[in-house]
Amino acid sequence: MHKLIIQIPCLNEEATLAITLANLPRAVAGFDRVEWLVIDDGSTDRTVEVARRGGVDHVVSLPTNQGLARAFMAGIEAALRLGADVIVNTDADNQYDARSIPDLVAPILARRALIVVGARPIEEIAHFSPIKKFLQRLGSWVVKQASGTVVADAPSGFRAIHRDAAVRMNVFNSYTYTLETIIQAGRNGIAIASVPVGVNGDLRPSRLVRSIGSYVMRSILTVIRIFVLYKPLRFFLGLAALVALPALIVIVRFLYHFAIGEGAGNIQSLVLAAGLLAVSGILAVGGILADLIATNRRLLEEIRERQLRAELQQAAQPRELVS
Repeated sequence: MHKLIIQIPCLNEEATLAITLANLPRAVAGFDRVEWLVIDDGSTDRTVEVARRGGVDHVVSLPTNQGLARAFMAGIEAALRLGADVIVNTDADNQYDARSIPDLVAPILARRALIVVGARPIEEIAHFSPIKKFLQRLGSWVVKQASGTVVADAPSGFRAIHRDAAVRMNVFNSYTYTLETIIQAGRNGIAIASVPVGVNGDLRPSRLVRSIGSYVMRSILTVIRIFVLYKPLRFFLGLAALVALPALIVIVRFLYHFAIGEGAGNIQSLVLAAGLLAVSGILAVGGILADLIATNRRLLEEIRERQLRAELQQAAQPRELVS
């Protein structure tokens, strides 16, 4: 491997970024070069200044705050254009122990995986509340169901990505990239692994968890969105079956009363059942349409991948001298 780029999405991180940079390695076994990349997600403080003083090689500045997922993708595309063979993503709050980076990239160097996710010791992290620990486990379970992969800590942002996997990434969720990228990897047959990593002490409150209530709500919405995007037919047919079940119960109830001569007073049951069955049918048709849209989205992802590969290949070719 030639080049490893460590990327750090940042939003107003002047207080913690210097600590994070001080712990990052400048040499990692298996790579000729190690470079640092900061993605400034519309910061209004001295984040960029701190990054440059800390020796960061590259800074990508977004004009306004785009959100963590888009900052992550901006970094991935910038790292690819800079010639990265492997990209390591970490947080600016020094949450992840940079000494684990060699362990993180080891499965890629050994050609056992193209994406490696760092698994934190969730149960041992003191500043994680019980509800947050539960949601971390829930997120991993949802990812397993949707992708067919087994990742111990799916919400972890500490991960290593080979360039062949990076060019195939395309995140739709603006809130967070962690779950969606693993699901994409599973759907696309990209080899993914998980390794234990260390964590550091808490330097600041999480930007994604402003309150337990909002975190729970956003986590639920993220889970629903994942199933709608990546398992639309299963999701909508499940809803259709859920709505159809009480309709069938009502119909059976009406038939029972009709058989014993009491059907005249239960016509309203048939009206209710008909309404529920109509809703169920609409949901089923919606599932079929959503599945067709998902197929179209996969085709668009393939087109984007080919365009990006062509662009990177062209950029890598030496320019001919004009005499």
